[in-house]
Amino acid sequence: MKEKLIEQSILLFEKQGFNATSIQDIVKKLNVTKGTFYYYFTSKEQLLMEIHDDYITNLLDRQLKIISRSSLSQKEKLIEIIRLLIIDIQDHGSSARVFFRELRHLSEGNVAAIKKVRREFLENVKNVVQEGINQGEFTNTLRGDMVAFGVVGITNWSYNWFNPDGDVTPEELARIYYQMILHGILNE
Repeated sequence: MKEKLIEQSILLFEKQGFNATSIQDIVKKLNVTKGTFYYYFTSKEQLLMEIHDDYITNLLDRQLKIISRSSLSQKEKLIEIIRLLIIDIQDHGSSARVFFRELRHLSEGNVAAIKKVRREFLENVKNVVQEGINQGEFTNTLRGDMVAFGVVGITNWSYNWFNPDGDVTPEELARIYYQMILHGILNE
């Protein structure tokens, strides 16, 4: 039941927003009582925090699996991280949209906890880029931290507009992004 409450909440938060969605809206969709909700969550914010924490922790775990693969070059790791973020839209797009849009509704302490994990994710991207620069895979004329912000910014913004069921597949968008990031758009 807890998972059903979370899933329904994600859909409602995505469609209506956190503030416009009441606990009553959530339980009504599942035909359960508010008591059921309060058995699993002390508040709507606790539910939102769990959605945020589950989302970013899962994404970070999958990123760490990519980074830990010693058989991959830094370029391949960066490509896989870009793929992870874009393909994730297909599998977890609703959660991602709630994650990015509803953070402002968390208390200061909860925001700090989520931002800490977000920074870790970004730091991992920066480390992959910097290691690629150090190993000569990437140009040494760029700053690893700024490239990491660019990669994460480009991919994260896709959650707002990309439709995985549209004309462009997630794999194709990931390929466009990593080609653009790694090679630019000039035809030289």
